[in-house]
Amino acid sequence: MKNLAGMMKQAQQMQQKMAEMQAKLDATEIEGVSGAGLVRVTLTGKGVLKGLKVDPKLADPAEIEMLEDLVIAAHADAKAKLDALMEAETKNAMGGLSLPAGLKLPF
Repeated sequence: MKNLAGMMKQAQQMQQKMAEMQAKLDATEIEGVSGAGLVRVTLTGKGVLKGLKVDPKLADPAEIEMLEDLVIAAHADAKAKLDALMEAETKNAMGGLSLPAGLKLPF
């Protein structure tokens, strides 16, 4: 019975850490860049595109296709950074508790 109580306490602690991690991610902003800094996007911790900055040099109508590609690349850069941050924060919140392979948190 002591083992079950210990597991329940550990689960509650993990749940609290996960809630803290979610709150931290909600307040986090990640910036992605492409085109040597000509395009920058900002994502929230939930992956929502919050900001977009485009260098005025790219406003040439002949360069619209390149601009579109750079925006997509900057968003991908920010999303990759966000995914890495979420993975690191999840591992930290789990405190070494191992999960089955392929199971990702938060759910």
